[in-house]
Amino acid sequence: MAYRVRALVEYDGTDYAGFQRQKRQPSIQAEIEAVLRKLTGEEIAILHAGRTDAGVHAEGQVIAFDTNWRHDVADLERGMNALLPASIAVRQVELTSARFHPRYDAKSRLYRYRILNQPTRSPLQERYAYRVGRLLDVPAMEKATQTLVGGHDFATFGRPMKGETTVREVYKVHWGRDGRLIWMDIEANAFLRRMVRSIVGAALRVGLGESTVEEFMMDFAARDRSRSAPPAPPHGLCLIAVRYAEERDDGKPARQG
Repeated sequence: MAYRVRALVEYDGTDYAGFQRQKRQPSIQAEIEAVLRKLTGEEIAILHAGRTDAGVHAEGQVIAFDTNWRHDVADLERGMNALLPASIAVRQVELTSARFHPRYDAKSRLYRYRILNQPTRSPLQERYAYRVGRLLDVPAMEKATQTLVGGHDFATFGRPMKGETTVREVYKVHWGRDGRLIWMDIEANAFLRRMVRSIVGAALRVGLGESTVEEFMMDFAARDRSRSAPPAPPHGLCLIAVRYAEERDDGKPARQG
């Protein structure tokens, strides 16, 4: 009798055409499904919390799948990690409700975009952060992006899946800094395609003095995709966490009863 398994997935998306299975290009989903096929002998199609674009990374992607695996789930976790490439790992593999869906049950997603603000190259850091050589005005960037908090139409910053609305609710936008490394955390109930990267691209124009906070706000209010800045490169973006109703703010399961 099949049962549903849930897991967290961490991956370096550099060499992949995104999370979702592709016909002729490598994807995270295809790699995981190939490993499950070897371990279980079953053709398993995994469910996931959200698509990430080519080159985007994840620390907390959530997947689920049905399987007839007859051994302990800890053995399944060990087996998956033994066969997966070094760029992908699973953790917290556990049984879950047959009704659980990682996308439709999610209450929010948290993304982080990293920027390396220095003129000289850094081969190690630049794999996961977008380097900007000119000094950025981070307070101005933060002021601009705070206007995004709340329920709004984000048509300027992204495109929806077919049949979906462009309205999303952003719960928080926070900027942090550690020396030359700057990052933006943004959490929302859901995101449009390229929404986070487009927001970062527009914020960078403000930070570089190429646009003002007021112009950022007017472009946002216009709900016009043609007024968006080019999206920031994908390698600076990472899916940090997906939140569910039964979890606390730190992502851990809430105490029951």
